[in-house]
Amino acid sequence: MWRTSSRTRPATIRRSPRMEKIMRKTAVALALVAFIAAGCTTTPTAPPALDLPAGTGVDPALERWWTDFNDPTLTALVDEALTHNLDLRAAIARIDLARAQVKLAQKDLYPSVNLEGAANRTKASEVGPFPLFGAPPTTNDFKVELNASYEVDLWGKFRAATRAAQDDLLASRYARETVRTVVAADVARTYFQLLAADAQLKLLEDTLKTRNETVTLQQDRYQGGVIGDYDLAQAEAERAAVAADVAVTRRAAAQFESALAVLVGRSPREVFDPTITRDVATTWLVRVPELPAGLPSNMLQRRPDIRNVEAQLAAGNRRIDVARADYFPSLSLTGNYGSESGALKNLFSGPAVIWSIAASLAQPLIGLKAIEANVESKTATRDQLVVTYQQTVQTAFKETHDALVANQTMRDALAAQTERRTKLERALDLAGLRYRSGYSPYLEVLDAQRQLLQAQTLQILAARDVRLAVVDLAKALGGGWEYKSDVAAE
Repeated sequence: MWRTSSRTRPATIRRSPRMEKIMRKTAVALALVAFIAAGCTTTPTAPPALDLPAGTGVDPALERWWTDFNDPTLTALVDEALTHNLDLRAAIARIDLARAQVKLAQKDLYPSVNLEGAANRTKASEVGPFPLFGAPPTTNDFKVELNASYEVDLWGKFRAATRAAQDDLLASRYARETVRTVVAADVARTYFQLLAADAQLKLLEDTLKTRNETVTLQQDRYQGGVIGDYDLAQAEAERAAVAADVAVTRRAAAQFESALAVLVGRSPREVFDPTITRDVATTWLVRVPELPAGLPSNMLQRRPDIRNVEAQLAAGNRRIDVARADYFPSLSLTGNYGSESGALKNLFSGPAVIWSIAASLAQPLIGLKAIEANVESKTATRDQLVVTYQQTVQTAFKETHDALVANQTMRDALAAQTERRTKLERALDLAGLRYRSGYSPYLEVLDAQRQLLQAQTLQILAARDVRLAVVDLAKALGGGWEYKSDVAAE
C-alpha cells in the first residue's frame, strides 16, 4: 500500500543553461539601469565652507529697527515706502512670476488628459474611380474620445525641474526681503541727510543775518571814518560767501526731499513738487538707538541676500540634473478611450466603443554634443553661483565690520566736534573783545567767525554720520528682515 504524506513537497524547477544565461543578463541590465538612474541625479551642493569669524551670540531684533529712533516722521516714511516703493512692488511681481513657473514645471509630473469631440458629414463621388457598391454616397461620423499622454519620469528630470522652480520661487522671496531691507535703509539715510541739510540751512541763514548786521555796522563805521575800505570789503565778501553757501545747501535739501518722494513711491507730480513734513527745530532731538557691538551668531541666516544666492545655487544644481537626464531614453505612454458611430443615436452604444494604448521609448543618438554642451552650461552657471555666494558672504562681513567701526568712531568724532565748537565760541567772543578794544584787526574776528561756522557745520555732519552709521549697521546685520523657519513655506 502506498502512503501519501500530508505535506506536499514543493516541486523542483530545473533551469536550463539558456534560461539561467537570460536571467543573468536581465539582472545585469537591471543593475546597470539602476546605477545609471542613480548617477544621473546630482545631490544638491551645500554652500561652500568659508572661513568665518566667530559669532558673539548677540541676536538683536531688528525687524523694525527704524522705530528705535523714536521719530514718528521717519517711521511713517519707511512704512509708506514699504507699501508703495516701486522697486519693492517689482520684486513682489517677480514672486508671482516665479510662482507661475512652479505651476508650469509641475504639469509635467502628471498625465495630460484631453476630451475631444468631432462630427463629420462626407459626400463621396458617385462616379469616381472607386465604386460605392450600393453604399450611400453621404456618410456621417460622430466621435467622442478621451486622450491621455504621459512621459514617465524615469530619471527624475521633471522632479528636478519642479524643485529648481521651487528654489527660484524661494530665491525671489529672499530677493524681495533684500529690496525691503535696502529700501528701509535708503529711506532712513536720505531722511537723516535731509535733516542735516535743514540744520545746515538754518545755521547758514542765521549766519547770513549776522553777516548782514555786521556789514551794516561796518558801513556806519566806515562812514564815520573809524575803519577803511579794506575792513568794509572783507565784511561784504564774507556776507557774499555765506549767501552762496545758503543757495548750495538749499539745493541739496531740495534734492534730498525729491529723493525721499521717489523712495516712498509718490506720484510724479509729488516728486516734482515734493513736500516732506518735518520739524527742523527738533532735528537733532531724534534719539540715537544703541545697537550691539558684537557679531550676530546667525549672520548667514539674517542676511536675505545670502539666502537668495543659496536658493539660486540649489536651483542651479537641480538644472544640472535636468540637463543630464537628456542623455537617457524617454518612455512615453499614450492612450485613448471613446466611441465612434455613423449615427448619433448609436454613439454611446457598446459596439461604438473605441480604445487604444501605446508605449514608446526614445533614445537620443544624434545630438549628444548638444546635450553635453547644455550640461556644461548648467555646470558653469552653478560654479558662477558658488563664486557669487562667496562674494556675497565676503561683502556682508565687510559691510558689518565697517558699520561696527563707524558706529563707534562717529560717536567719538561727534564728541570731539562738540567740544571744538564750544572752544571756538569762546574764541570768537575773545576776538570780538580784542577788536573792539583796538588790540587786533577785524581780520582776526572774521577768521574766528569762519572757524566757528566750520565747526558748527562739522558738528551737524558728525551728528548725521552717527545716525547713518546706525542705519548702515542695522542694514548690514540683516535689519528690516528677520529670518523665520516658515519663510520657505510662505
